[in-house]
Amino acid sequence: MNKQQLGLTPPMGWNSWNTFTWDINEQLIREAADTLVAEGFKDAGYEYIVIDDCWSLKERDNDGKLVADPVKFPNGMKALADYIHAKGLKFGMYSCVGTHTCAGYPGSFEHEFQDAELLAEWGVDFLKYDYCFKPRHISGELLYKRMSLALKNCGRDILFSACNWGEDNVYHWIRESGAHMYRSTGDIQDSWDSIKSLALSQLDKACYTGAYCHNDMDMLVVGMYGGSNSDFIGSQIGGCSDVEYKTHFSIWSMMGSPLMIGSDIRKTNQATRDILMNGDLIAINQDVEGRGAYRIKPEPQWFHADDVFMLVKVLTDGDVAIGFFNLSDGQREMSLQFWDIGLPYASGKSLSLYDCWEHKEIGVFRERYAPVVPAHDCLIVRAKLV
Repeated sequence: MNKQQLGLTPPMGWNSWNTFTWDINEQLIREAADTLVAEGFKDAGYEYIVIDDCWSLKERDNDGKLVADPVKFPNGMKALADYIHAKGLKFGMYSCVGTHTCAGYPGSFEHEFQDAELLAEWGVDFLKYDYCFKPRHISGELLYKRMSLALKNCGRDILFSACNWGEDNVYHWIRESGAHMYRSTGDIQDSWDSIKSLALSQLDKACYTGAYCHNDMDMLVVGMYGGSNSDFIGSQIGGCSDVEYKTHFSIWSMMGSPLMIGSDIRKTNQATRDILMNGDLIAINQDVEGRGAYRIKPEPQWFHADDVFMLVKVLTDGDVAIGFFNLSDGQREMSLQFWDIGLPYASGKSLSLYDCWEHKEIGVFRERYAPVVPAHDCLIVRAKLV
C-alpha cells in the first residue's frame, strides 16, 4: 500500500489488549496471526495484528532505544514482523505520548523520531499512540503532530492510530495532525452499558470522521463473553449477549469506526464469526467515501428517546445504508419517513430494501418503512432507489 492509500478506509484487525492486557508473548501473537488467516478473517478484510502495551522492558538501553522484553519476545520484533508479513498481514505496535505508557513502560516523549526509526527498522505497519503520563506543560496536540511528522519521515508507511480518548477537543485538530484514526472515547468495557454509552456519545460527531482520518470508538468486544484478564474490561462484568454484540458491531460499522477485534480470536464460536465476518456490514464500514452516518429520530414524536434512533450512511454507489437501533429495554416500532433521507413521495421513487443480517431482500417500499425492533437489537438495511 502506498502513502496515498494508507488509512483511506477504517483499519481492520486484531488487538491484544481487551482480552490479554499485560499477559502477552510471541507465541500468542503468532497464533493470533495464524488464526486470522486460517479462519477466514484475513479474507474478510482484517489485516492488522497489533500488540498493545507491556511489550518492552521497563528501561531503554544505553543508546536510548526501546527494548522488546526478551522473555515475552525471545526472537525480537523484527522476526515477529517477518512472520506476520509472510502471512500477508500487517504488524502493529504501541507507544505513548508521555514519559511512560499507561502500564508504566517507557513512552516516546522526546524520543519520537528515534522510536519511529526503530519501528520502521522492525517492519512495523501500525502505531497505536496512547495518552498517559503526558507532561502538563506541553499540549497533546503538539505531541501528536510531533509523532506524525516522525512517522511520515521514518522511511516506512506506518498507519498512525492516535489514542487520546476524546480529550483536548481532539475533533477540531486531529485531521490536520496527520493521524489516520483517533480514539474519541474512554476505554470500552465488555458490557451493554459501556457499548451503549460510547455509541450515544458519538452520535453528534458524524462530521468528524472520513477518509484518511477515522473516528475510533475503541476496539470491539464482540465474542469476549467476559473473557478478559482485566477486572475493568470484563472479567467481573460477564460480557454481553450475541444480540448485543451484533448491535455493537452494527453501530461501529455504520459509524465508520475502525474494526479491531478484541476477543481471543483463537476461540471464537460460530455466532462470533458470523458477526465479525458479516460481509454486508463490512462493506458499509469500508465504503470508500467514508462518510459519517447521520441520526434520525423515529416517529411518532412521543417517544423521541435518545436510545431509539436510526443512522443513515450515504454510500459511494448511490445506495443508502440505514440502521434501526433500539438500545432501550423494550420492543419498539421504528417509523422511517423517506423524506427524512431526501426522498420525497413526489419523486415517484421507491426504496428496495435488503436485510444485511439475514442477507435477503425485504421488499420495495414507498414513502416509509416501519420495522419492529426488539430490545437491544437492530436492523441494518441497504436501500437502493428504484
